[in-house]
Amino acid sequence: MMLLVFVTSIAQQHLDPEYIKVTNERATKIVAKLALGNTEKEKAVTDIIAQQFRDLSEIQDGRDAEIKKIKEDTSLSKEKQNEKIDKLKAKADQSIEKLHKAYLKKLGKQLSEDKITEVKDGMTYGVLPITYAGYQDMLPALTKEQKEYIYNALVEAREHAMDGGSSKEKHGWFGKYKGRINNYLSKQGYDLNK
Repeated sequence: MMLLVFVTSIAQQHLDPEYIKVTNERATKIVAKLALGNTEKEKAVTDIIAQQFRDLSEIQDGRDAEIKKIKEDTSLSKEKQNEKIDKLKAKADQSIEKLHKAYLKKLGKQLSEDKITEVKDGMTYGVLPITYAGYQDMLPALTKEQKEYIYNALVEAREHAMDGGSSKEKHGWFGKYKGRINNYLSKQGYDLNK
């Protein structure tokens, strides 16, 4: 029964013209900044990105609906609820990881690495380049090694953030990695409170 409700809600989501319109608009904005100069390629890339948004939402909405049901099930102890929720999250994370890899492979058939990076930045509101520039402005004496650490940490954050289901979740990933960067810089002798 629960599976039927889940499948029905997902099917309705995919048929919702407003939802499809929103994902298409988001994808179109990202592709417009790529300046590909090829209408056919622009359409193909827009379709790939929009479908990624829909596929991510399908996984995340299904996970969230199941978590809500588990939390509402008063017959389960808090420990059992947490156990079931952890399993659901782990399963969803595996699905998202597979989707992420397939998505990048599809983009790779249409775009160069530089353009794929632009898509990633578009999906994450350009947080990586803004944050990286901010660290360099704030700390002009950073060594090459320190800059590399910061950049690589932000790249890793972006990989997670682009799969986030909301703006809050995307920014949360960057916040987590900024914490790591700040800890690293503190150990390197920087007083970030200044």
